[in-house]
Amino acid sequence: MLKKISSLHMLNRRHIRIKVMQCLFAFKGTESDDFKKDERFLFQSIDKMSDLYISIFALFIELQKKANTKLALSQKKLLATEEDINPNRKFADNTVLQFISSNNMLREVIEKRKLNFWDIDFEYVDVIYKSILESALYKDYMSKGPSDLKQDKDFIIDIYTDIIAPNEKLYDYFEDKQITWVNDIPVVNTAIVKKITKLKLTKPESFLIPELYKDEDDKVFAKDLFYKTLLNQTKFIEEIATKTTNWDTDRLASLDGVLLQMALCEFQKFPSIPVKVTINEYLEIAKEYSTPKSSLFINGILDKVVKEYKSDNIHNKVGRGLM
Repeated sequence: MLKKISSLHMLNRRHIRIKVMQCLFAFKGTESDDFKKDERFLFQSIDKMSDLYISIFALFIELQKKANTKLALSQKKLLATEEDINPNRKFADNTVLQFISSNNMLREVIEKRKLNFWDIDFEYVDVIYKSILESALYKDYMSKGPSDLKQDKDFIIDIYTDIIAPNEKLYDYFEDKQITWVNDIPVVNTAIVKKITKLKLTKPESFLIPELYKDEDDKVFAKDLFYKTLLNQTKFIEEIATKTTNWDTDRLASLDGVLLQMALCEFQKFPSIPVKVTINEYLEIAKEYSTPKSSLFINGILDKVVKEYKSDNIHNKVGRGLM
């Protein structure tokens, strides 16, 4: 699964940092504890992203199935119209939906991981299907003649980005299904759109199966960042405290404290990661996940730390221009 077969992996380093941050923030133990349970939680949280991705492709399968069922029922009407007898099959026969629905490897993964929730929770399929049928996108697509693969892909991407992904009921459903999915949805949405954009009918069945990591190094990075931050937590907290005499101690106990510990860990324990990259990453994460003033606070502390390291000529980075 970790072998790099394409550039369409879901996780980049920022996503990995966010997952580690969430796991560290939830950690209630001490440096002397066995972290195996927490490590499992970290990687289960990451692996669950692919479950969300697969379940959305299962939804595509159910939408096409529903379209075919509706068409078949219309043809069996007692007083069937010409339109009922010879319906417009363009949506049901959409090339992308056919590629997804006929993918045996995808179906096996759905079955094995029990990710077709839609058999039981079919009302969500109904809601999405109804929204698609009522949309201007659908009416415009169906009113035109036969389409090529690009037009079929554009249509599926449009209904996904405009109708499926923003659906609040579906969002709430995923949140109830798996709490970690709330933060995963934007990443998975991007991965799905990229996957459909790159789809070609000559692609192997494995093309639809998600790649989480770019390579093995990224998985190792997740584990190392988690462990090295925890194992040096007391030292990092003490170092941060010397730079934060004018700040509320509650802030250090919050997410900001975790982000600072992770940044120090990268400064000291990951010599090949440029200091600027580390600072920029944690400032962006703070803007998204913490308070409005967090990025200013974190930037001020990290600036002091970096200046001190330079002055003392410690924790130098490998390579040129990495400080």
